[in-house]
Amino acid sequence: MDDGALARLPKMDRVLDAAALAGMPWRREIVRRVAESMLAELRARVREGTGTPPPDAAHFAAEVAARLERWSIARPRRVINATGVLLHTNLGRAPWSDAAITAAAAAAGACDLEVDLDTGARGSRFTWLSPLLAAVVGAPDVHVVNNNAAALLVACTVLGDPGGVVLSLGQMVEIGDGFRVATMAAAGGCRVVGVGSTNRTHLGDYEAALAPGPGGGPGASAILWVHLSNFEQRGYVAEVELPKLAALARARGVPLVADVGSGSLGGNLPAREPTVAQYLEWGADVVLASGDKLLGGPQAGLVAGATLWVDRIRRHPMARALRPDKTTIAALHATALAHAAAEPAPALPLHTMVAATTDALRRRGWALAERLGLDARSVVDVEATIGGGSLPGEGIASVALRLPGRATVLLRALRQGEPPVFGRVEADAVLLDLRTVHPGDDDVLAMAVLAAGVGR
Repeated sequence: MDDGALARLPKMDRVLDAAALAGMPWRREIVRRVAESMLAELRARVREGTGTPPPDAAHFAAEVAARLERWSIARPRRVINATGVLLHTNLGRAPWSDAAITAAAAAAGACDLEVDLDTGARGSRFTWLSPLLAAVVGAPDVHVVNNNAAALLVACTVLGDPGGVVLSLGQMVEIGDGFRVATMAAAGGCRVVGVGSTNRTHLGDYEAALAPGPGGGPGASAILWVHLSNFEQRGYVAEVELPKLAALARARGVPLVADVGSGSLGGNLPAREPTVAQYLEWGADVVLASGDKLLGGPQAGLVAGATLWVDRIRRHPMARALRPDKTTIAALHATALAHAAAEPAPALPLHTMVAATTDALRRRGWALAERLGLDARSVVDVEATIGGGSLPGEGIASVALRLPGRATVLLRALRQGEPPVFGRVEADAVLLDLRTVHPGDDDVLAMAVLAAGVGR
């Protein structure tokens, strides 16, 4: 450790009095806290030998001002998704419809969230949403929590008491950010009974887990089925079909909980992704689904199924801790209305992106290429994907604009523009996939590309 370097760190009073921090629209105590935090970070780096003290207080104050300026930008920021991944987890998954945005904005102020307008008495925030969603997804009852992980957590906590839930080892999936289904199922204290093997699980495995233990203890109290939404198994594999599990659950008097994940309601989306209604028809008692994937709405978790089970979940104290806020409820209500009025497909951005023809995308690509002064050969056929953990390995024919230049440098320049643009790299070239770009953003996209140094 360099004691001399520590002694050269700027004094706080001089930092706060520096010109760079004068006139900033921040309370002085907040500026002080940020400066103290940054100074502590720098002090730790100096002690580790990885940091160098700034030349003087003025330079350090400029660094503090720069951090405050970055904080002052509204976050999350609007970006242009030109990756070709329709439900890009890092970019906010499903874009909301105009109706959902309007509804959420209206609910952001004072609203009738939990009041009966007829009597003036306190009501439930789900009074209008639950029956609408039940009709739309084809379920007897629906409860809503703040995401599908929360739906899994509360369903297993409530329905897995006291003996736990049975889950095939072949369905113990891990998805983005290290999230593991079995870990979330157990997070509320529920025991997860893994059965079968990685590639093959049989009905007898479930039967054994549901049977009482050798000492007379209870067997598992519920069966959990998890749709393999983000990968596929092929070859020497076996899983018990959902209807057979449903028959076993009925025979043993336990609920069957099925996590469908994607929230697909069908429509013009690829047909092989199961829907909530299909899982219920195949015998699931409770189906869990996301609101911000194939449903095309805000982040939310749907708990759909028989009122007997859904009401048990709704009344558990954990359900209150996991309830969605007023803007989510408003946006989800608008999204459900879009599905209810769908002829032939709902007026939602996700469905619009899926329905766009390659001819229409190609015409947009040619117009952009001409505007940027690029050769028509820069408009190329590519493959987009649904994303969001849905339909693994299934692509959608698309069209992209291939940009000249060093890919890593250009990607960074596009990300740092206003608005930031996200593309992808293939064969050392940056591709801007037009299937995931709203047609109304083509002019903005062109200006962003020009600002990044590409085109005339």
